[in-house]
Amino acid sequence: MQMIYRILSIFLFLSLFLGGCQKKIRPIDENKQILRLNIHTEPPTMDTRKATDTSSIAIINMCFEGLMKRGKDGEIHPAVAHKVEISNNNTLYTFHLRPSTWWDGKPLTAHDFAKTWRTILDPAFPSGFANDLYVIKNGLAVKNGELPMDALGIKVIDNNTLQVQLERPIPYFLDLIASHCFYAVPQHITEHFPHWANQAGHLFVGNGPYKLIKWKHHNCIVLEKNQEYWDQELVILDKIHMSIVEDETTELNMFEAEELDWAGGPLSTLPTDALQSLAKQKRLETYPVAGTYYYIFNVNRPPFDNIHMRRAFALAIDRQIIIDNITQSDQAPATGFIPPAIWEVKPHFKDHDVEESRRLFDLGLVETGYTRKTLPTITLIYNSSSAHHKIAQAIQEQWFRAFGLRVRLANKDWKVFLDELSHKQFQIARMGGVAGFKDPLTFFDLYKYPTSSNNYSGWSNPAFTELIEKAEVTIDPKEREGYLRKAEDLFIAEMPIAPIYYYTGTFTKKKYVKGIHISDLQEADFKYAFLESQ
Repeated sequence: MQMIYRILSIFLFLSLFLGGCQKKIRPIDENKQILRLNIHTEPPTMDTRKATDTSSIAIINMCFEGLMKRGKDGEIHPAVAHKVEISNNNTLYTFHLRPSTWWDGKPLTAHDFAKTWRTILDPAFPSGFANDLYVIKNGLAVKNGELPMDALGIKVIDNNTLQVQLERPIPYFLDLIASHCFYAVPQHITEHFPHWANQAGHLFVGNGPYKLIKWKHHNCIVLEKNQEYWDQELVILDKIHMSIVEDETTELNMFEAEELDWAGGPLSTLPTDALQSLAKQKRLETYPVAGTYYYIFNVNRPPFDNIHMRRAFALAIDRQIIIDNITQSDQAPATGFIPPAIWEVKPHFKDHDVEESRRLFDLGLVETGYTRKTLPTITLIYNSSSAHHKIAQAIQEQWFRAFGLRVRLANKDWKVFLDELSHKQFQIARMGGVAGFKDPLTFFDLYKYPTSSNNYSGWSNPAFTELIEKAEVTIDPKEREGYLRKAEDLFIAEMPIAPIYYYTGTFTKKKYVKGIHISDLQEADFKYAFLESQ
């Protein structure tokens, strides 16, 4: 979710396009349905197998579709698969694919899904969400190189029939299968052109309701209706024009100047300074999000290799002040990891417990042998966004008041930020997690294995892993939740992250924009979007 954003200056890319990306178009064209949006950051990759960030996944969800799809009603519906059969023991799923094609006209078959998933689970292939596929029988063992690929529980019966054997009954499997990491990629392209997803052109081929026709890096992305899409008769929009403007104020100015039809979530963010005004004008729309905004501690670098230091810095944060004065979108202070959209939240600590944070800080100094003067310079990194910057400044001041330390702030370009996270070249880093499916495991899986590419903190605990493994094989819902609750207790006790608030999303749109559904998984479905005649 992964969730994440940045900053530019005033009227860069102020207008959108007809032929190129810089020309104006009218909000409603007599003959064309053209929706104009902004995406907050340049997508690092359009490869469904590698994407872990919200910008990339947002575009991928428009250009690709999986076996199943989340509907506007929150339920799971058939997509590329028109039917699924489930065995009595809930471990064998047989998907029957409808006739469909890639947008270059080549048939999409069960082999595409099987090959894609096998590639993700290849030990040599880098994939941030490979752990989601470990529910497939022998998935983890294959990824670790302990078993050969042919031991994987995937079987192609014929071009239109795919069989998946699971490790155990997975109550959320069809929800999981609707996630982007289970989409297929076109094997007739990817096997010969490894950089197929780096730019628009004949090599970038998908199967979703929209096709990518232009990608001017750091400038704009243009999609058009995919005439080869199996359900194309229900797609009304002709094109989606997306500028790539990193400054939220510039984006809102473009919206007010009639150059965008939508501003804010889930593809971008609104400037925090404008939220109250938009709310008073009744132009601000808010939606719940199954996600948590938090800071990550690198547990392998001092001083946060010490548990008491991590807890001290986490407890010193005044979350309510940040919500009241910066985010201003009805968020709730996060005193746990799993958000209320997943389950009932039970507080694990007191917000802004300065007295306890100072006690823990002093204990941490004793245990590490540092003094306030010899403590290493501490740096907090975050990707560019006015909200991230303001939150970082507020927390920097809170830590100064609590400990007398001035933490250094470092604003990073998105790709640099991700690179430093993946190589663990940080002490504290901003992050946000949004559920990939409606279950606590969507958050806990990141920390189950210390080798997970998304476990940026480097934290692990055998007792935590054991609790997760017990939950995975437990059928009884109450018993299963008990294991997961204990796992969260342990996780927060060791504090590899500092939870800050539970997400909500905000946006403003033109009245004529209709049919866009945003789920609490922060996914916008543009399949049924249209512009209403005025």
